[in-house]
Amino acid sequence: MSSPYVESYAVDGTELVSIGEASTKIKSVLKMLGIPSDLIRRAAVVAYEAEMNLVIHGGGGEMELEVWPECIKISAVDTGPGIPDIGKAMTEGFSTAPEKIREMGFGAGMGLPNIKRNSDGFELLSEVGKGTTLRSEILLQKT
Repeated sequence: MSSPYVESYAVDGTELVSIGEASTKIKSVLKMLGIPSDLIRRAAVVAYEAEMNLVIHGGGGEMELEVWPECIKISAVDTGPGIPDIGKAMTEGFSTAPEKIREMGFGAGMGLPNIKRNSDGFELLSEVGKGTTLRSEILLQKT
């Protein structure tokens, strides 16, 4: 495969009931492509947590899946409020989720740390007032 398999997914930031649709589609695509189950699990965690962040914090956005012979790349981009302190946001247990989200059992402050833990490559870029871009890479073959 000289070029990647690519799919994009719009994530609605107004409907909590739609959380999980993009990550479920990503998981299905990876199964269809024959990706090993342990890597699908890691990619599913990354995709779900990224999708949750798009809805809860970013007001929605766009997710993209790229499958290359050597890796899976998942990105999430929003034009939300941005992250003022990425270091703090990466701290396990730190959350800026609204109370109604926490009452629903979400917003425990584990999303970004879980994404990083399940990624072989991780990048988080954010500018206050402009939005956030998250990129994760999962290697298909360890070198």
